[in-house]
Amino acid sequence: MMKSLLLAACLAFHVWSPVVAADVLAPIAERGLPQDPALKEDINPEGATGRASRQLVQAAHYMAVSANPLSTQAGADILAQGGTAVDAAIAMQMVLTLVEPQSSGIGGGAFLVMADPTTQRVHAFDGRETAPQAAKGDRFMIDGTAMDFQDAVNSGRSVGVPGVLRMLELAHDQHGRLAWSRLFAPAIALAEQGFAVSPRLHALLRDDEFLRAQPAAAAYFYDAQGQPWPVGHRLKNLALARSLRVIAAEGAQAFYGGQIAQDIVQAIQAHPVPGDMTLADLAAYQAKERQALCMPYKAYDLCGMPPPSSGPLAVMQMLGMLSHTGIAAMKPDTLESVHLFSEAGKLAYADRDFYVADPDFVDVPVAAMLDPEYLALRASLIKPEHTIGRAPPGDPAGMRAERGKDGSPELPSTSHMVAVDSEGVVVSMTSSIETAFGSKIFVDGFLLNNELTDFSLVDVDAEGKPVANRVQPGKRPRSSMSPMVVMKDGQPFMAIGSPGGAAIINYVAKALLGVLDWNLNIQQAIDLPNRGSRNRFTELEKGTSLHDLVGPLRAMGHEVREIDFPSGLHGVVLTEHGLEGGADPRREGMAAGG
Repeated sequence: MMKSLLLAACLAFHVWSPVVAADVLAPIAERGLPQDPALKEDINPEGATGRASRQLVQAAHYMAVSANPLSTQAGADILAQGGTAVDAAIAMQMVLTLVEPQSSGIGGGAFLVMADPTTQRVHAFDGRETAPQAAKGDRFMIDGTAMDFQDAVNSGRSVGVPGVLRMLELAHDQHGRLAWSRLFAPAIALAEQGFAVSPRLHALLRDDEFLRAQPAAAAYFYDAQGQPWPVGHRLKNLALARSLRVIAAEGAQAFYGGQIAQDIVQAIQAHPVPGDMTLADLAAYQAKERQALCMPYKAYDLCGMPPPSSGPLAVMQMLGMLSHTGIAAMKPDTLESVHLFSEAGKLAYADRDFYVADPDFVDVPVAAMLDPEYLALRASLIKPEHTIGRAPPGDPAGMRAERGKDGSPELPSTSHMVAVDSEGVVVSMTSSIETAFGSKIFVDGFLLNNELTDFSLVDVDAEGKPVANRVQPGKRPRSSMSPMVVMKDGQPFMAIGSPGGAAIINYVAKALLGVLDWNLNIQQAIDLPNRGSRNRFTELEKGTSLHDLVGPLRAMGHEVREIDFPSGLHGVVLTEHGLEGGADPRREGMAAGG
């Protein structure tokens, strides 16, 4: 604990240190993974988690929160130098590319939501990956049926055109203050001088058989005997340093054209199961600024990323339905509270699976799905004494009969960060390469995503109806990433988000309820045991106090499973006394400010 406090103090005074000893990082207790091969979404590649204690972090002027202390340090340092929240997010993402390669990086995509207290506006930037122009609906099918999910993931076919750099450049052009090149300096220094392999990274490397099978990745992540680098090993990534130096000097175009682009295309096409991305696909990629999705909720406005993310929309549906129940007056971990939360989740996920996809290709009935009368109607299906079982989708816009269900899994490997600058501008950003270590294709010092497996693996459902989230050229796959900000009286009040695949929605909804309804501080809300349903069974976080609810929930008709549920919630609340930040104890992240 003393070492953690010393590190936090170091961050508060903005001392840059390129190497942090492994024993400074919170210890990670290893836990086994669920072993149900029929439910691949529950085989969590990020399941090695721990629950080392975290303290609420307070600051007067600015704050950064991310999934790794080195990344948080980089963000806090940028903010101390007068950088904006967008500047800090860029610096944190570059460091995460190096130190948390299993989760996100420049080979993936991201969504960024920004709230400006001066204009009282919320901005939403879309850096989601896109399918190559050669992509077809049967991309992940063999003889008319979906291929094995892991076969789809670990292939060149799974790689989408990365979007994070174009998106960050777009946001920086509008809302950055420090020079673009300056924001890459912390990551370049770490890549060249080395960083200490963390317990989490070591555990994930140890357990990943697919990463070892890729020669370029194996040469970097493992020693000559094929063993993962031990905890504390100083790992250098000179190839990434070279890539970042070029991008820092020339802008994002250096990634989408030139040698880096050629290397990406060559690596994808050289895979034993090659993909079809071209240099033209990379050159054509465009990030987008979309209209932020907002919904009034009691004294607040909930705002977040609109489709192609399903996350904030589903979170808003859940809270809108729960506002018709008595959950706000209940204690968080009671039988009644967990039951209501799970039932609302079932209803929201049922709608998500039918209606949400890339709005540039599919009509997503967002307004109808958030209509107060519709949410009240859906809430009326929730019964206090027993479960509804598997929830059917609603029909908010009269299109139910023409839509097919998307039942494909969405595995986690994602990262979330929050930054608040000295002017009160708030950034909530979720970034991903999809499954742990993405496609496992390692090129120029970074991993490429497997985000295209977030599309439905089939183009029509069992009834022959077209799936909204099917593969199409240039389309962005549906996501559950849920970067959100909460506004109160036109001013930013809270920022929150998490990794976790499709479970992100439940994680974020839990944290929002914790702060907005149960009057918990942000750290207490994050610490709550994870719970919920994705319209299958009811999920309770293994090894927590919720174990006592298994029997009573089953008596109400719930199919209950206790599983590893490693959220990575990171958030900040802006109070009249200053900033309060929280980091998820299930991972290695931390909050710091000044």
